[in-house]
Amino acid sequence: MRASTAPTLILDLAQVPYIDSAGIGALVGAYVNHQKDGRRLALVGVTKRVRDTMQVTHVEQFFPFYDSVAAAQA
Repeated sequence: MRASTAPTLILDLAQVPYIDSAGIGALVGAYVNHQKDGRRLALVGVTKRVRDTMQVTHVEQFFPFYDSVAAAQA
């Protein structure tokens, strides 16, 4: 994620069954890096369990969620 210089980074989390504090930290770090450079970070296919964890940790508000990569690209 850190090496990406694309204007939009799309992360497909469809195969991620759960996320812990390290994963949340990595996502927030990527978000901060992208925001400060004027770039965009989008999450695709986030499972209910992962999204619930993001809600509990109050980071859900920082990320746009999409059902598909095509929707995130549009």
